[in-house]
Amino acid sequence: MISGMPDRVTRLLVIRHGETAWNTEARIQGHIDIPLNDKGRWQAERLAQALADEEIHAIYSSDLLRARHTAEAVAQLRGLPLSLDATLRERHFGRFEGMTQEEVAAQWPEEARRWRERDPAYGPEGGETLQAFYDRCLGALTRLARQHPGQSVAVVAHGGVLDCFYRAANGLELDLPRNWKITNASVNRLLYNGEGFSMVGWADNRHLDEPGVDSSLALDERTDGQVARSA
Repeated sequence: MISGMPDRVTRLLVIRHGETAWNTEARIQGHIDIPLNDKGRWQAERLAQALADEEIHAIYSSDLLRARHTAEAVAQLRGLPLSLDATLRERHFGRFEGMTQEEVAAQWPEEARRWRERDPAYGPEGGETLQAFYDRCLGALTRLARQHPGQSVAVVAHGGVLDCFYRAANGLELDLPRNWKITNASVNRLLYNGEGFSMVGWADNRHLDEPGVDSSLALDERTDGQVARSA
């Protein structure tokens, strides 16, 4: 927080979309427009209820269906307009999209290795490099944060996008293996002080707990097109 200027800090609620059928199949979604499944729609409604009393001045979302429909649940309950932003999309994975990690490894083993090792300069044919993706995501969040100094903003995006936000807020390198959770419809809290991001809280999914409902969401980076180097 900037000393003497707490009113200029932007509070950010960054949220991953609800579950999709391809999440459950561990298929690389990337820019393919997959909608929420039944569980994902339930998660979106629970998320909206959890944020019903939260101070939110603006809501932004990736324009892909899985994020947009998640954000719409929040916006409709709050009576706020929803702004769509294509720069919040998941990483473009080119010819990998629609495949599983195993299928990619079988067809392009060397490319799969570079992907798995998080080579910042690597990008699948027709897709983005990891570095270009990171730069796009951080540019988008910085732009949105600067538009709302002193306000609270909800941003609904994708697993890979939130991974970039986490790294930026914690000063982590792009090739560092991920060992933090990015679960569907969880709430993650950041601050932007005009110069950079800091983290307040991460992976809050208490609103998904319900007796008789299995709301546990195992971390699997493959579901949105990100591969982990560690379990």
